[in-house]
Amino acid sequence: MDKHPDHRPSVDLLESTHSFPGTYTIKAIGSAEGDFADRVVAAVSEHLPAASDLDYSVRGTKGGRHIAVTLHLTVQNAEQVRSIYAAIHGVSGLTLLL
Repeated sequence: MDKHPDHRPSVDLLESTHSFPGTYTIKAIGSAEGDFADRVVAAVSEHLPAASDLDYSVRGTKGGRHIAVTLHLTVQNAEQVRSIYAAIHGVSGLTLLL
């Protein structure tokens, strides 16, 4: 039995709902403590050929305990999106990934 279920969208789902190559948006919510946003951006950047393939914004939540990092990515295919999801799942402090 797999201890870590795969929460990434399937290739079939991604290909049926998005055109590739194209833009894709992901939102990562995590702890406001430390450098969560920087770690998310670094993890995603490893899966992109150029810095220009990533645009992002950071917003604090009302209570200030969490931050939301909204990532706008230029991606080539569904597998690249799945790799990015996996990289973000590995970032400590992650609370929610949309």
